[in-house]
Amino acid sequence: MKNPELYIEALIFASEQSIRIEEIIYCLQSAFEADYSVEEVKQFLSVIKEKYNANNIAIELVNINNGYQFLTKKDYHPIISLLQLQRSKKKLSQAALETLAIIAYKQPVTKTDVEQIRGVNCDYSVQKLLEKDLIAIIGKADAVGKPILYGTSPVFMDYFGINDIKELPNIKELTDNSTSIGEQQD
Repeated sequence: MKNPELYIEALIFASEQSIRIEEIIYCLQSAFEADYSVEEVKQFLSVIKEKYNANNIAIELVNINNGYQFLTKKDYHPIISLLQLQRSKKKLSQAALETLAIIAYKQPVTKTDVEQIRGVNCDYSVQKLLEKDLIAIIGKADAVGKPILYGTSPVFMDYFGINDIKELPNIKELTDNSTSIGEQQD
């Protein structure tokens, strides 16, 4: 193999989600019957990252969710937002967003737990979130009937650009006090 960086670059580009170093090593070893260490692959990734740091390139190599993915640089986010706005027909409903938020912050959680928090049935929202691969079934609870436990998926992590669920904003940071009346007392 003449230039491993090009093959690694192709793997990252072709991957729908972030690709882990172990996956890169597996592909390289399977294709070229050569051994690659984690350190070697990290060096190749460093070369690729440097290549995309140039000012005349709109994308960059980013480490997300314990893997690597090409993303648009922050300078281009406003124009990307316009495209996403145009395609917003595919966006999640308010009910699905609420369900996703509950699952993200309370995971692992059962559907019954989500319904108790929301106060309404959430079968449809959970099904849509599973179809979009934003949540995943992560096990069964020890409660009576062994209800299914839900949690966020790697696609969720990629979509929100985080490596760990702990990187989600604190719930207190998200509350809106603009509708409160009078002075707030501690």
